Amino acid sequence: MPTLANPPSVHLSLRVVWRPDRLCDEVQEVVYFPAAVHNNLGEHLKCTYIEIDQVPETYAVVLSRPAWLWGAEMGANEHGVCIGNEAVWGREEVCDEEALLGMDLVRLGLERADTAEKALNVIVDLLEKYGQGGNCTEGRMVFSYHNSFLIADRNEAWILETAGKYWAAEKVQEGVRNISNQLSITTKIDREHPDMRNYAKRKGWWDGKKEFDFAAAYSYLDTAKMMTSSGRYCEGYKLLKKHKGNITFETMMEILRDKPSGINMEGEFLTTASMVSILPQDSSLPCIHFFTGTPDPERSVFKPFIFVPHISQLLDTSSPTFELEDLVKKKSHVKPDRRHPLYQKHQQALEVVHNNEEKAKIMLDNMRKLEKELFREMESILQNKHLDVEKIVNLFPQCTKDEIQIYQSNVSS
Repeated sequence: MPTLANPPSVHLSLRVVWRPDRLCDEVQEVVYFPAAVHNNLGEHLKCTYIEIDQVPETYAVVLSRPAWLWGAEMGANEHGVCIGNEAVWGREEVCDEEALLGMDLVRLGLERADTAEKALNVIVDLLEKYGQGGNCTEGRMVFSYHNSFLIADRNEAWILETAGKYWAAEKVQEGVRNISNQLSITTKIDREHPDMRNYAKRKGWWDGKKEFDFAAAYSYLDTAKMMTSSGRYCEGYKLLKKHKGNITFETMMEILRDKPSGINMEGEFLTTASMVSILPQDSSLPCIHFFTGTPDPERSVFKPFIFVPHISQLLDTSSPTFELEDLVKKKSHVKPDRRHPLYQKHQQALEVVHNNEEKAKIMLDNMRKLEKELFREMESILQNKHLDVEKIVNLFPQCTKDEIQIYQSNVSS
């Protein structure tokens, strides 16, 4: 459930959070790709299913993604642009034909845009040129959908919601906003596909007379009741409103950990990873992105990542590599073991403490202690405006090793 908060009484920074709900056995990895110059534009870029035109330059990105695909569920780039996406369905039929996944569009927007609105432009242009479609899971299960996106930078944020090639976008100017597995843009439409209204009229979804409501036209929602239902979209909005004006990054993490609301999912579909970003409006301050890289944020550690030159590779959250062509293009139904080192130690530790309340408490206390130490370090960086670049180069990898050490001590004790 991507969410956004911009406390109107403070106006210091945007706080953005994401958490994908995916199949419970899907591994999410946290990976870094440096900026690159692409001189041979005749070569095409291989995404998950299709090839597209490459661009002359791509920006450095950090991504949280299902380990089997090219794109990303959520992530950030070196310019402070953050994007996350959600599955949505509606009246427009979902296309099973292989095209760009919504997760491919997340990564492409991050690699090719240095502002939130430019990322929106990248996504809708690619949507028009290549379309969206294809199976969004690995293996035999077929799971396809349209996509909604929350796109933010230091200064502004956009909600982009799609139905096939048609789309509407809403600029978020203050307060709080969230998206979930439903269309949520109603009558406040700041940008749109040029044929979006005509198409809805031709399909009989809009009479052309009353005020146009994107969610009402393109889905089966009663938008008048959208904010009073018991769904995750409504529950997430209630939690944001509850803390409005006093939202910290720790508040956002607690919201992601909330199970009664359904935001922190359990069962066949699980919260497989989480991300929280601080995007200061003061450009002299660094953007800070926290990732878990493991399922269930209640039993995970949010670890900070800051863009600096010569970042150390994130080996402990990178999954084993397999030939994408062999496994995706040939539609192999054998799912390889994609567990990265952090995921493996995390799962082993959870199994050990599952029936041992004392061990479970000790482990969770140590995890929260590590997290608090990291939070203090990041707050100090923001307050003192001092960044030890040599330390930051290895910040996320070292935090991951510290987390692994907690799990290893519980497994071996």
